[in-house]
Amino acid sequence: MATSTDTPARSGDRALRRDVGVIGLLFASVGSIIGSGWLFGALNASREAGPAAIISWGLGGIMILLIALTYAELGTMFPLSGGVVRFPQMSFGSFASYSAGWINWLAAATVAPIEVEGALQYATKYAPFTSEHTVNGETVHTLTALGYGLAVLGMAAFVVINYIGIRWFAKVNNVLVWWKLAIIILVIVAFLVTTFHGANFSSYGFRPSGWHGVFTSIATSGIVFSYLGFRQGIELAGETNNPKRNVPIAVIGSVLITAVIYVLLQVAFIAAVRPSDLLSSGGWANLAFTNDFGPLAAVATILGLSWLATLLYIDAVVSPADTGLIYTTVTARISYAAAQNGNAPVSLARTNRNGVPWISLIVAFVVGLIIFLPFPSWQQLVGFITSATVLSFGTGPIVLSAMRRQLPDQPRPFRLPAGDVIAFLAFYSSNLIVYWAGWTTDWKLFVAVLLGFVILGAFQATGKVTSRMEWRAGASWIIPWLVGLAVISYLGAYGGGRGVITFGIAFPVVGIFSLIIFVFAVRMRLSTEQVLEDVEASRAEAAVEEAQLGSSAG
Repeated sequence: MATSTDTPARSGDRALRRDVGVIGLLFASVGSIIGSGWLFGALNASREAGPAAIISWGLGGIMILLIALTYAELGTMFPLSGGVVRFPQMSFGSFASYSAGWINWLAAATVAPIEVEGALQYATKYAPFTSEHTVNGETVHTLTALGYGLAVLGMAAFVVINYIGIRWFAKVNNVLVWWKLAIIILVIVAFLVTTFHGANFSSYGFRPSGWHGVFTSIATSGIVFSYLGFRQGIELAGETNNPKRNVPIAVIGSVLITAVIYVLLQVAFIAAVRPSDLLSSGGWANLAFTNDFGPLAAVATILGLSWLATLLYIDAVVSPADTGLIYTTVTARISYAAAQNGNAPVSLARTNRNGVPWISLIVAFVVGLIIFLPFPSWQQLVGFITSATVLSFGTGPIVLSAMRRQLPDQPRPFRLPAGDVIAFLAFYSSNLIVYWAGWTTDWKLFVAVLLGFVILGAFQATGKVTSRMEWRAGASWIIPWLVGLAVISYLGAYGGGRGVITFGIAFPVVGIFSLIIFVFAVRMRLSTEQVLEDVEASRAEAAVEEAQLGSSAG
């Protein structure tokens, strides 16, 4: 197995800097979570699930928290930047790491574009940045030529701020997160105090689309998408000054804080909608507002809260911009980690004098611009990002169970109780979320995964990767997992599936499949001796970084 020390990227480059404190790391996660999702999620979830969207937000938060808990343990064991990519490398080798890294990078690289699109949709109130189109029977706001031009400038701004360095990133982000928290809490209080139509929770049924709608909304309306930012506590673990304390606080705390906020926002939104708007729309499924560039701003205007609507239009630029900034940072760290693992060209790990992987930043910028072409609207991209991200997270729970057997005596500053049980539930949750997204979304995801394997073949043929793939430990379960999920999605009852797997049997089918893959994957883990090679290399990396930091501080 190729260890971290096999990668030429280790030498001749500056270390990442450990400039992020506990508040900075927590706010990186919270700021990433509160992006464009909350600006659209309340309306989209209501359309799918009606008032039961409250349950959807709660269930989504619990499922993401299960996944986050597994990463909290791993992130404190090995506080390395790009941890979501590097943990599979340790337990299952390079093929597993590359697979998780490709899916993870693809998901992260598409977040900055969707945040820009969300901001420009709200800003269409002031200029024609987007225009309405009907796609598959759904009205979406797609970028105009003017919108594309401004989108390019926005993406470029993310790169410039990141290039300056992580310390400046943290300072800018902390200010923006305080603003975002203040606005979202202000919206909740203002809606609840101004009006409360209690009949809205029952007049068209609490679950007008049944449980099917409740689960669909978790994956496709922006609910899970709105929670995914917890990952920043893991991705930036190598750049925080006290990872043993800061990582669990950031990962777990960010999910808990935002779950409470999102549930309260959904309650406030449902109660604030005028009964006459529900009547004219024929219920929750077709709820719409005049000049609906932004649903929350539209409701604020209807309630006579023009000052709040103005703040929301301002926040519709600030919130997505902050999240886009964070994900630009993270996307560069993922490709940096892949290069460190030897699974990507070593040039992606080159850093500037500020410790920033600048070539990875440029690649993220270019790919982000390309993403605008096939996905020119927020609605068209959210399901894809959700499925891709939770699919990449699915390796974390398996790594945790494998590590419990590979390195039972490794110090664990945060040790997850009932580790195997929670790890399995987290893996099961990730598979359910991908399934609920539906075949219409999932087939695009699996084609993108296949493209990643083609790129891997090209890397190997040209000598751009330096690691052996460890096919037995990785491919033996990753390929069946991905193929099985694709088949289940195709046969399922969500989003264009064939309907062979009906709603009633989907839970046990996905559950049994998840259990088989989980148990088999853990059995295929690398030996303790092989893992220790990578652990020692990681320790050496950390020692080098600390020495470089001490030298620069002196």
